[in-house]
Amino acid sequence: MSVSLGEVAEELKNAQNRVPAREENESDVKVQLIYAFNGAGKTRLSREFRLLSDPKDSSDESEVNTFSKAIYYNAFTEDLFYWFNDLENDVERELRIHPNGFTNWLVTFLEDQGLDQKIRENFQRYTSEKLIPHIESDFSKVNFSFTNGSEVPLQNIKISKGEESNFIWSVFYSLLEQVVEERNISDFSDRSTQDFNDLEYIFIDDPVSSLDENHLIELAVDIAKLIKSSKSSLKFIITTHSPLFYNVLHNEFSKPKFKKYILNKLDDGNVELLPQRSDSPFSYHLFLKNEIEQALGSGTLQKYHFNFLRNILEKSATFLGYDNWKDLLPERTAGERNTLHSRIIDISSHSKNSSEEIVLPTQQDKEDIEFLMDKTEVLQLFK
Repeated sequence: MSVSLGEVAEELKNAQNRVPAREENESDVKVQLIYAFNGAGKTRLSREFRLLSDPKDSSDESEVNTFSKAIYYNAFTEDLFYWFNDLENDVERELRIHPNGFTNWLVTFLEDQGLDQKIRENFQRYTSEKLIPHIESDFSKVNFSFTNGSEVPLQNIKISKGEESNFIWSVFYSLLEQVVEERNISDFSDRSTQDFNDLEYIFIDDPVSSLDENHLIELAVDIAKLIKSSKSSLKFIITTHSPLFYNVLHNEFSKPKFKKYILNKLDDGNVELLPQRSDSPFSYHLFLKNEIEQALGSGTLQKYHFNFLRNILEKSATFLGYDNWKDLLPERTAGERNTLHSRIIDISSHSKNSSEEIVLPTQQDKEDIEFLMDKTEVLQLFK
């Protein structure tokens, strides 16, 4: 059913607060997990949910992360941090925080709770012990050093975008750990802060999507462990475009306090939220294969569908022990396997601009993908 993101947010909120319950234990839903491709609207959904749960002046973007009933991590969270690159002297390189209502509260809270060491530990857990964040005592800025085996570490380095995302997530995750710990104390007077007394929802959108698979699994397990340690009425919504992250969390949580969905973007600009009712983990391979088959059947094939196919083949080759995913491709005639391989590489190249990705495929493209879908033996395993 075609609905707006606002309606999806309302459905998610109602699912966690439905009284009386329409199904056994439904009013006790603690975690909702949503899978969606990039561009489906996950970040906008988190904002719609926050505005629905804790309405504020939507025109004031500087207050986008303030909260009393809801707190979230998404692209807006990362935008609160920026680099000072010292262009004049090229010496000091610092990660700083834009001041607003939320960050002013955040830096004071982090300082009062002494969470700098916890942030550092969480950051190095997902990056490297050699990469050291040096957090200013008032949490106004951070610089980084790297120990490369020499006696003198590299100072004031600018870390990669992925490492930067890791650090920002580590700040949020350290805050999240404190939230759960404080809310687990039933007697308000025993809590070290009263800031979270009214907090009801935590929305996590694609945390640290740049992690490698091992660290991504570790992160998913850590999030699940933290959520399962929460004994209060806090409720969690997690969205992701990563099938691995989705599957790990799927296996970590159990019914009846767990609901899972797939969010699809529709041609009319709206979306549909589909319950994922199977007790088995979400099958990414089957989903992508079905997407390609539907596109072929409806005549709506796009060039990005070749990227879906490549994704299936890459994962399958790794699972089956092949050195290269192109070894799974069939031959139309002797030696033509490499031609098809080169075509797919060219079409699904990550270097292409988004404007190029939406160009309609040629007739030859359609014939190639039809042939590959029909003749690639490994695809016949996904029924």
